[in-house]
Amino acid sequence: MLDYAAMLVVFERVAREAGAAIMAHYDEDCRLDDKMDASPLTQADLAADKVICAELRAAYPNIDLVTEEQSDTHQNTKGNDRFFLIDPLDGTKEFLSRNGQFTVNIALIENGVPSAGVVFAPALDRMFLGANGLGATETNALGTKLISVRAAPENRIAVASRSHRSPETDTFLKTHNISDCLSAGSSLKFCLIAAGEADIYPRFGTTMEWDTAAGHAVLNAAGGSVLTPHNDAFVYGKPDHRNGDFVAWGKRG
Repeated sequence: MLDYAAMLVVFERVAREAGAAIMAHYDEDCRLDDKMDASPLTQADLAADKVICAELRAAYPNIDLVTEEQSDTHQNTKGNDRFFLIDPLDGTKEFLSRNGQFTVNIALIENGVPSAGVVFAPALDRMFLGANGLGATETNALGTKLISVRAAPENRIAVASRSHRSPETDTFLKTHNISDCLSAGSSLKFCLIAAGEADIYPRFGTTMEWDTAAGHAVLNAAGGSVLTPHNDAFVYGKPDHRNGDFVAWGKRG
């Protein structure tokens, strides 16, 4: 059985190293090209990916890696009950616009469930960690604290994508008694719910598993959940690693 506490120590160290690799390119024009899905690729993506993959392979040589930036790792993980899902720079558009709303994402998937994860926003100095049975924490300039989702208020605050807002999202917000909506980039949306700063994050449209797994792990550890719009389990290890629609929840009462 894996030692999740020890793994979170590794995750934090590796995420900080990857964050440093990203920030080394923050003030320069490092865009390379567009990927097959038309999303941008930068030197920062590749530098962070190199750091993460090297460190995780050294620490956990028997656990497979699935990372956005290496096409040869886009393997069919169906039947593989344990693997890492990695997005070395989630929110590349936010990185290029210099708004700070980008993250390093690393998650452990076991039997389709994200059981441990880290989300690190290097420009904001916010580090979120969580694992099954251990709860969730945030580390920032003020120190480290336990975090958890808050009790559902009468009027919920939603968090929505900064770059990918859809008409379906707007309809959902109108029908779920949402008093306010925060805009955030990357997997920070999951973490704002985990930290009790928001209550719900609906996403209608395509995402990839490496976009969501780390934030999902942190939110689970903080007492929240991620479900399909029909309240079914939201699982990982799909053949093409493509997600369907989902809703991330804090307290649902």
